[in-house]
Amino acid sequence: MSVSPPVARRRRSRRDPRRAVLVALASTAVVFGALAVLIVNAPNWPLVQHDFFDPAKFQESLPALIRSFGINVQLFLIAEALVLVLALVVAILRGLPGPVFFPIRALMTIYVDVFRALPGLLVVYLLGFGIPGLRIPGVPVDPFLWALVALTLLYTAYVSEVYRAGIESIHPSQAAAARSLGLTRFQALRYVVVPQAIRRVIPPLLNDFIGLQKDTVFVSVIGVVEIFRQTQIKQSASFNWTPYVATAVIFLVLTIPLTRLTDWLVARDRRRGERG
Repeated sequence: MSVSPPVARRRRSRRDPRRAVLVALASTAVVFGALAVLIVNAPNWPLVQHDFFDPAKFQESLPALIRSFGINVQLFLIAEALVLVLALVVAILRGLPGPVFFPIRALMTIYVDVFRALPGLLVVYLLGFGIPGLRIPGVPVDPFLWALVALTLLYTAYVSEVYRAGIESIHPSQAAAARSLGLTRFQALRYVVVPQAIRRVIPPLLNDFIGLQKDTVFVSVIGVVEIFRQTQIKQSASFNWTPYVATAVIFLVLTIPLTRLTDWLVARDRRRGERG
């Protein structure tokens, strides 16, 4: 029995993965080579190269930007730890059954809806300038603190929805089986439902935390000298935009491995689901 040409080509491709890799590399080289030729032959390329890709300015600004990036890392790590806990509490409170818990569910729903609707930059502005501007005795005015509060409130709202989706994806029979074994509702949630839900939502959680890492640059608007604010200072001093390119490189070096890790986890979960 004869085999059609498309089917035969697919079979040869599966038998020879090296050929597929070589074709992919060659096509990638052609595309990026064409883009490079197009860019370097643009009329204003020498001016853009001087303003955005000055090697001396890049080397000069990089150490200060890396030091300032430490502020972003501090914000990210502290906010991530707070968000992981607070978002789970919000998700659980939103799922409390019974009419007696309706006020709590309503409050949590309002909180999530409000902070998911507001732009992050606006929340940083309102908290970073508004709360210290009240001059309430005993209330700190440190911009780092209010930047941390703003990011935590924003991402707690986002991540709580991820948790809630994971909790609701667990079949009710799991909780019913736990209750039949003598566990209380809280124990069933703690030992049966929540652990399974967290394992299911790890990839989307990582996606949200990649977004949190990038959104730490918002805090520059309230005076926190983090990497983006330091970039603005460097650019203003030299009237050269290369520090922005250096900042982009720093974020790429950090974010791309996290993105690939997230993709690997998603693919692993998909393979597990297919085997199941």
